[in-house]
Amino acid sequence: MYRNIGFKERRYIEELRILTKSVAVDCLIDERFDRVIYVIKPGDMGLAIGKKGENIRKMQKVLGRRIEMVEYAEEEKTFIANIFKPAEVLTSLEDVVRGKINVVVGKKSDLGIAIGKGGSTIEKARLLVKRFFGHEIGDVVLAHGEADEK
Repeated sequence: MYRNIGFKERRYIEELRILTKSVAVDCLIDERFDRVIYVIKPGDMGLAIGKKGENIRKMQKVLGRRIEMVEYAEEEKTFIANIFKPAEVLTSLEDVVRGKINVVVGKKSDLGIAIGKGGSTIEKARLLVKRFFGHEIGDVVLAHGEADEK
């Protein structure tokens, strides 16, 4: 899918490459949540984060915004799972309702992680999946077997 990367995004990608020696596939500036979302080349995630997150802290200081990173995957299902980490996502592309992919989480405790504070994680998923695969993200739902347990 064709993605348009502007001057500012290219500058941020280059800044990441200089500071962390890792490669970003794409960069999104999310004004609503005042953050920069990097999509990192598969295998470069550890390099991008650094020991105990030191590279993320360094980038946040340089850019003056919160930094979030997602590891890219060619397969849509794997990419969606990477967006919602550390929550366990069971989504398959068959979970499509009215043209939107519903995100299915395995545990009730993962529901809050998948939605994020103020809906930030689900919004990140909506932006990235639309940008890379052209699909819409619907709701975050709990797997059927988990709803009955307490």
